[in-house]
Amino acid sequence: MAGSGVIEGPLSKWTNVMKGWQYRWFVLDEASGLLSYYTSKEKMMRGSRRGCVRLKGAIIGIDDEDDSTFTLSVDQKTFHFQARDGDEREKWIQGLENAILRHSADHQVMGLKPVPTEAEFEFKLAETDAYLQLMIEQVKSLETRIDACEDESTRERYNVIKVTAEAMIEAIKHAIVMLQISKESLKGPVMNGSMHESILTNDADYDYFGTGKTAEEETLPPTDTVPERSYSSSEDEDFYDAEDFKSASSTPQKGNTPDSSPSTEELIVQPQVIASDDDYYDELYDELDKENLGSLEKHGSVIAHLLSQVRIGMDLTKVVLPTFILERRSLLEMYADFFAHPDLFLKIPELTTPRERMIQLVRWYLSAFHAGRNSEIAKKPYNPILGETFTCFWKMPGAENSNEQTDGPVPWASKDNLAFIAEQVSHHPPISAFYAEHFNKKISLDGYIWTKSKFLGLSIGVHMIGQGVISVIDYDEEYTITFPNGYGRSILTVPWIELGGKCTLSCAKTGYNATVEFHTKPFYGGKKHKVTAEIFEPNEKKPIVSIDGEWNGIMYAKYNTGMNEVFVDTKKMPIMKKLVKPTDQQTEFESRRLWKEVTYNLKNKFIEEATNHKQRLEQRQRNEAKERKEKGLKVETKCFHEEGEHWVYDRPLLKRVRNSPSSTL
Repeated sequence: MAGSGVIEGPLSKWTNVMKGWQYRWFVLDEASGLLSYYTSKEKMMRGSRRGCVRLKGAIIGIDDEDDSTFTLSVDQKTFHFQARDGDEREKWIQGLENAILRHSADHQVMGLKPVPTEAEFEFKLAETDAYLQLMIEQVKSLETRIDACEDESTRERYNVIKVTAEAMIEAIKHAIVMLQISKESLKGPVMNGSMHESILTNDADYDYFGTGKTAEEETLPPTDTVPERSYSSSEDEDFYDAEDFKSASSTPQKGNTPDSSPSTEELIVQPQVIASDDDYYDELYDELDKENLGSLEKHGSVIAHLLSQVRIGMDLTKVVLPTFILERRSLLEMYADFFAHPDLFLKIPELTTPRERMIQLVRWYLSAFHAGRNSEIAKKPYNPILGETFTCFWKMPGAENSNEQTDGPVPWASKDNLAFIAEQVSHHPPISAFYAEHFNKKISLDGYIWTKSKFLGLSIGVHMIGQGVISVIDYDEEYTITFPNGYGRSILTVPWIELGGKCTLSCAKTGYNATVEFHTKPFYGGKKHKVTAEIFEPNEKKPIVSIDGEWNGIMYAKYNTGMNEVFVDTKKMPIMKKLVKPTDQQTEFESRRLWKEVTYNLKNKFIEEATNHKQRLEQRQRNEAKERKEKGLKVETKCFHEEGEHWVYDRPLLKRVRNSPSSTL
C-alpha cells in the first residue's frame, strides 16, 4: 500500500544475476525520514522490519559506469542498492533526496518544516533576481565612477570593491540556478504519493554492530519509531560494510570492500627514477609529498559546503574546489608522465613488422598511466590557465646524445632526445593539447584531452574526451588512441583514484587494432585497478594477444601461439626523469613558473596563502577573458590549432620532414 509521502517497492520479476544481491521490499516514509526494508511484502504488512536506513544527514552516491546501482552513506555506514534500470533509480533518488532535504540538520534545529510550495519558490526566485539586478546596476555605476576617477589610490580602492561585488553577483547567479533546480524537483511530489512499481535491492543486510545475535534473538525497534542509528538485523547472510572507516577492528579487509579507501598497511613501492647526469634538483617538484591527504573528515565543513553547491550528475567545470586537495603540479605536467617510460615508446619504430609494432604500442600505452599517480591518495592537479605551456625532454641512457639541436617543440633539446610540449588551448571547455617527438627515431604523438567532470555523490568522474595520433614516419603509419576516464572515489573519507572505460588503439593502414578496458571496482569482491586488453590482426575476431592485470602493477600477456609472459611490470620498470628548465629561466606562462607561489605555499602547508595566489591567477584569467570579449578578440594559441574537431600541433615532425629539401618521403 502507499499513502501520502510513502513509497513502496515490490520485488516481482527479479533475476539474481549478481552474487550477494537479496530480495527486499522497501518503504520510503518521508514524514519519518526512514527507508525501511523487509524480506517480503507479507512481512511488511505484519510490521516485521528487517532493517532501516535513517535518512537524516544521508548522502546519495551513484556509479557513472552503472545506471542501476546507488548508495546511501549515513551513520558511518554505506548501504548499496540496485534498481531495475536507470529510470527507476532516478525516481528513487529523487524521492530520497526530497526526504533527506526535509530531515537535514538545519531543518531539525529549526523544527520540522513542510517542503516549500512552488508559489513560495517563485517568490524567492523573483526576490533573488531583483537583488541580482540591483547589484548589476550598482557595479555599472561603480565602473563609471572608476573611469572618471583621476586619483590612482582611490581607483584602486574602487576596483577592490568592484571585484568583491562581481564575486557576489556570481554567487547570486549560482543561487538562482540552485533555486531553479529545486523548483523542478517540486513539480512532482515524492512519487506523487502512489505505488512505485520498482525493484530495489540492498546489499547491506549485515550485523553492523557486532552483536553476534541471530535475527530471532535481535530485538528490533518498532516500525513506527525512528531509531538513533541505521541498522540491519541479519547475521546469516554474506554481507559486509562498504566503508567502515571508523571501525575499531584491527584487521582491515583488503580487496573485497566496495569503494574502500586504501589501507595504511598497503605500502606503495615507488619505482626507481633514472635521472641524467646534467639534471638538477628542484625541491618544489622533485621531493615527493610524503604527507598524504589523509581523511577529509577534518575538513568536514569545507567538504559539506562544496557538496551543498552540487547535485548528482552536475558538471563540475565551474565549481571551485578547495586548495588543500590540490597536487603540486599542473595538469599539463601530468600529461608528460605518459612518457615516463620513453624507451617503450621509442622502441615502436625499431620493430620491423606491423604486428610487432602494434604489440609494442600497447605495451607502452599500458605503462603510460601509473606514473601520473605516484600515490594511492587522490589529489587534483592545477587547472591550467588559458595559454599556459609546459615543456620538457628526456635523455635516453646509452644514447649518443649529440649536441645537434632540433627545430622541434623544445629548441634546447637535441635530435637524440624525446621532446614534449603541452598547452592549454581552451578554458571553457577545458582542453589541453600536447605533442611529443623524437627526431632521429622519426616518431611523434599529437594529442588533446577535454576534461569533463561530473559529480557522482561519493565520487567525482572525469571524462577524458579526445584522442592521440602516433605517427611512425618511416613506415607511413598512424595509430589513433583514446584515453580512459578517471574517478576520485570516497571523497568524504580518504579519496583514491581509479580509471575506467573502454579505449581503442588502431592503425588504418595496417588494420591492426586493440581494445583496452579499465575496470572500475565492483560493489562486491573484485580488485581495484584491473585492466584487460586484446590485440587483433586485420579483419580477425580472435585476439593474437590477451592481457590482464593491474594498470599500476603487473600485467600478463597470453599469445595465440601459447606463449605467456609478464607484459608490463610497473613496480620494477624504472621511470625516466623528465628534464625541465629551472623556474627562473622559464617564461611567464610556463607551468612551474606560473604556479610557483601556489606550489611553494602548498609544500609548506600555507594553505591560505596558496589559495590567495591561486585566486589571483584565476581572476587574471577572468579579466583577460572579459577584455577579449569587450574588444571582440579571439584567443590566440601559441603552438596548436583546431583542425576540424581536433587540436593539432602547428609544426609536427611529419610536416617538417616532408618539407625538408633532403626528404625522400
